[in-house]
Amino acid sequence: MILRAQHAVLVQGITGKQATFWTERMRAYGTRVVAGSSPGKGGTTHQGVPVYGSAREAATEHALDFSVLFTPPLATKSAVADALDAGVRTIVVLAEHIPVHDVMWFLADARERGVQVFGPNTAGLVTPGEAFAGIMPGFSPTIFAPGPVGVISRSGSLGTLACLNLTRAGIGQSAFLGIGGDPIVGTSTREALRLLDADPRTTAVVLIGELGGSMEEEAAGDIALMRKPVVAFIAGRTAPPGRRMGHAGAIVAGSRGSGDSKVRALREAGAYVCESPSELGAAIQSALAPAHA
Repeated sequence: MILRAQHAVLVQGITGKQATFWTERMRAYGTRVVAGSSPGKGGTTHQGVPVYGSAREAATEHALDFSVLFTPPLATKSAVADALDAGVRTIVVLAEHIPVHDVMWFLADARERGVQVFGPNTAGLVTPGEAFAGIMPGFSPTIFAPGPVGVISRSGSLGTLACLNLTRAGIGQSAFLGIGGDPIVGTSTREALRLLDADPRTTAVVLIGELGGSMEEEAAGDIALMRKPVVAFIAGRTAPPGRRMGHAGAIVAGSRGSGDSKVRALREAGAYVCESPSELGAAIQSALAPAHA
């Protein structure tokens, strides 16, 4: 689900330092943060938001669409379970270094319940001009602007750079989807592409990939069938072979997951692959030209 201004958002771990900072900015931007949760802090108010002892307690008074988790790695499994029991439909997991068996457990539980998870190790979601959830600078008009281009990225910093380059070129974004940089994440590249392909506000997609894993190669089949043009950039193509760069998921197994393998698969599927993020604006303008002709 793409975050919209009307969606009710829960902040888990709201009384922590980072959650306090980002909750203030999310609310100022327009995100409808209706509740927070923090064990032992139920019945209080923080940043003008009612705080409950758990997500389940919050759900007794609020219908919750999204939850964003400002939780330590070892507390994240129980926090996700709490959000699932509260009936949250989309969960944003910011933490990295979560034990792999914990991630496998809560992602399997979420899938069984039909709940979408972004992350772990995501910077969050931004719908420019409406709302954001997470630690992306969605409030900055020099980086994010409303427009027709959906952006998908495993990396928050690379996603920010992509949106900055688009905005500087006069091209706004319909949504930013941070899928997360860990080896196992809840929303894959292909699932994010399907979300944007179905979104009536999105006319083109920018895909920011990086070394490691096979999500970009697996998404190539979907790109070939999409109704909307896709422009991509793959980071880390100059990295030494066998070296893990950046995210925990950025490890190459044989030829699969290499920069060349990803670029080849994307180009064969019909995507335009940029050599540098600075080319994204011009490439998207070219891709959008036929639609506006």
